[in-house]
Amino acid sequence: MAISDPTGTLATPLDVVRRPAEEGGLSALAALVRDREAQRVVVGLPLSLSGGDSAQTAEARAFADALRGRVGVPVELYDERFTTKLAQRAGGRSGEDSRAAAVLLEGYLDRHRASGFVANRPGSS
Repeated sequence: MAISDPTGTLATPLDVVRRPAEEGGLSALAALVRDREAQRVVVGLPLSLSGGDSAQTAEARAFADALRGRVGVPVELYDERFTTKLAQRAGGRSGEDSRAAAVLLEGYLDRHRASGFVANRPGSS
C-alpha cells in the first residue's frame, strides 16, 4: 500500500493489507479509500518481462474488478514490472511490499503528470 501527497508528486508507503482479495481485505481497502478521501486506486498489474499477461495477471484483473465494486472511485491497473527490484535497491524502513507499492504509485504519478494529470485533493491516488 502507498498513498500520494495532495499534489500527486510523492508516494508514501503504508502498511500492507493482508489478504486484500478476501472479504476482510476488501473491506479494509474500502475503508482506507473512504478515510483518506482517495480520488482513485492504482492496482499493480503483474505483466511478463515481454509485456504480456503472466500467470498472475488474471488474478490482478479480478481483484481490481472486485475492488471497483467496493469503492466509489476509479480503479486503474498499472504495470508493476521491476517495482520490487527498485524497492530493494532503494531500501528504507517500510516493508519491501509497501516500498514496491510506493515505487509503482510514483511511476503512475510521473506518467500522468507528464500527460497533464493534476491532483487536487488529499489522498488523490
